Amino acid sequence: MTTSAALPKTDPRQRMVHIRGLLAELAEHCREDIKKIEEPRAQALLETTAEVLEGLMTAYDHYEAGTEEGMRHGPM
Repeated sequence: MTTSAALPKTDPRQRMVHIRGLLAELAEHCREDIKKIEEPRAQALLETTAEVLEGLMTAYDHYEAGTEEGMRHGPM
């Protein structure tokens, strides 16, 4: 994975790296909060939130790697 410091400010990947980091931080925060509450529905909601955020992180990884067909081409 690329670090944002290694990219010029005009490179959109710099923003992608930053946002992916925020998503990872939020997913971790959700998982930590699960341990702090006892209500099963709230725990399930936080776990679902973490899983969705991880799916978004995967999409950002695919963007950076150019491995998704829809992410390989420039703007239409």
